[in-house]
Amino acid sequence: MVRTTRQWQLSALGPGNLAQGTAEVVSPVGSEVLVRTEAVSLNYRDKLVVETGMGLALRFPFVPASDMAGVVEAVGPQASRFKVGDRVISTFSPMWIDGKPLGNARTPPYRALGGASPGVLSEMVTFPEDWFSHAPETLDAAEASTLPCAGLTAWFALIEQGKLQAGERVLIKGTGGVAMFGLAIAKAYGAEVFVTSSSAAKLTRAKALGADHLLMREGWVETVLEITGDDGIDHVLDLAGGEGFAQSLAAVAVGGRISVIGVLEGFDLSGPAGLLLLKSPVVQGIGVGHRRALEDFVRAIDAKGLKPVIDRRYGFDAVPDAFAHLDRGPFGKVVITF
Repeated sequence: MVRTTRQWQLSALGPGNLAQGTAEVVSPVGSEVLVRTEAVSLNYRDKLVVETGMGLALRFPFVPASDMAGVVEAVGPQASRFKVGDRVISTFSPMWIDGKPLGNARTPPYRALGGASPGVLSEMVTFPEDWFSHAPETLDAAEASTLPCAGLTAWFALIEQGKLQAGERVLIKGTGGVAMFGLAIAKAYGAEVFVTSSSAAKLTRAKALGADHLLMREGWVETVLEITGDDGIDHVLDLAGGEGFAQSLAAVAVGGRISVIGVLEGFDLSGPAGLLLLKSPVVQGIGVGHRRALEDFVRAIDAKGLKPVIDRRYGFDAVPDAFAHLDRGPFGKVVITF
């Protein structure tokens, strides 16, 4: 008897073309593992893929989303990393294990789940075992599902690449999923944290989570310089891009770091070259991160008691509502529980 799994499928580009469907459950062969999905978290990138395809050659019906947590139900005969019953999470870039990203100067890497590779918005998925990592022991499935993209992005920027030190100043632009992970990680490692937002209510929530300085989006650069005695920010998490990059350059300290993560204000960055030359900051593009860093992050979560911020959990049948929430701009993460 053929076993089937429910999943959300995109028949063509556009959120109106996202509907429930079924597919055959694939038995694992070789080093593959079959995982029963317990939760999926959504990222802004998932919204872009559903709406525009992001220039990817999607094959329809297409299953979106990259971040999931689940339980191993079966393993292939050559699988060695996991056993039945293990709790696992997906890896955003399944072939990027460590070191430099894959690809070359002409064709940069972008082989992520829910894009060039299959998505996870399905009750059952069968992937190579290298596409998974062990889940943290201290998080439930919904919390663990937020790590592969948003959580790892903040970790990769601040710790893997940024080598954050206690006492440094970190500025986070926004209050979405990556932003709230950045706040939690920065505070856990002893940083002084500044958060910007256009919403006073969201800033109040960020204050409750440990933010040291709350900045309304209008005029925040001058406020930062006043607070820091003109020294500026050691590490800016720029989740906006576009013309907002100029503000990051104005606020960053001499010899500081700007991690360019998001594109809410546009894919083309703009800012004064003079500040870039005179301040000599490290400008680092962050394309999530590799599996080894995700495994480091998981160990840090269990050791330091880090918790993701989940704005709301939706049921499997409410996926369109979850995407609508993502479109409105959540405080932290939006998660679908199975």
